[in-house]
Amino acid sequence: MVPQESFRTPVRLCWSVFEATLCWFFSAVGHWCHAAFEKLLNLVTMRRLLTRAINRFLLGELFTTRMGIQAEINTHTPRRLVVGLGNPGMENTRHSVGMAVLGSLAARLGVSDCWKGDKYVFGEVIVSEVQDTKVVLLRSKLPMNSNGVSVAKAAGKFGIKPEDILLVHDELDKPLGKIVIKHGGSARGHNGVRSCVDLLQTDVMQRLRVGIGRPASRTSVDRYVLQRFSPEEQKVLGAVLSQSVDLLLSQLSPQESSQVCKSPSSPAGGRRKSQTVKETSASLVENSTAVRDEASELRQKEKS
Repeated sequence: MVPQESFRTPVRLCWSVFEATLCWFFSAVGHWCHAAFEKLLNLVTMRRLLTRAINRFLLGELFTTRMGIQAEINTHTPRRLVVGLGNPGMENTRHSVGMAVLGSLAARLGVSDCWKGDKYVFGEVIVSEVQDTKVVLLRSKLPMNSNGVSVAKAAGKFGIKPEDILLVHDELDKPLGKIVIKHGGSARGHNGVRSCVDLLQTDVMQRLRVGIGRPASRTSVDRYVLQRFSPEEQKVLGAVLSQSVDLLLSQLSPQESSQVCKSPSSPAGGRRKSQTVKETSASLVENSTAVRDEASELRQKEKS
């Protein structure tokens, strides 16, 4: 009979080779994943740096050197700049709901037919008035990631300070029907707001954050925000736009906005504690709650 050891030796050898091959495989996969992650990280970083470089090029010169030099509004008159962030030609998508709100504001003010192209600011503007405040409405003709170029140029041209700028934009972390005023703070991942913060060199701008909710299905966030509102969402969108305009007008009115506690301006590039206005008036809160409830019911119907 052949000794059992003669069989065990080849088996042990094969097992050792298998173990070594397995270790090499997982090590190679690990190195590949690490390299791929680094490349992806570098790609995202390079994309952001490239976008910033393009924005700086389009801006032409530092915003601070333009402030107040070419002001086209009497500097003794209170003035505000209201910006609807979004992508040109995609006004009906979730990501450009800020432009839809701005259009509703123009309609409420009776100036929806007064948009004028402005090559200097790379966008369209309307100069209107709310009580004793001159209001400049702006919608950029640049992509969302470069909206800040138009904002900085318009602020310099019309002599409007960063703290008197109001940005209207979509908010993923708020459900459709939720509308919130935010005073300054970080961009919270919003590329349009990030562009404005970068080029204005401060984060004190007031924002009207219009909730659009997150995708309920496996749809990617990038695809979701670039889609139009669903037919069910369209049923409550009109009420959302109306409530957004009401809240905007309450902030643009000198008498009412003075009742809202504003924190002092931060220096260029500075950060300060943000404040959120939860109640502007009882009617606004009640109406906003009703809109949120209706939107929630629609979502439940879609899931069922």
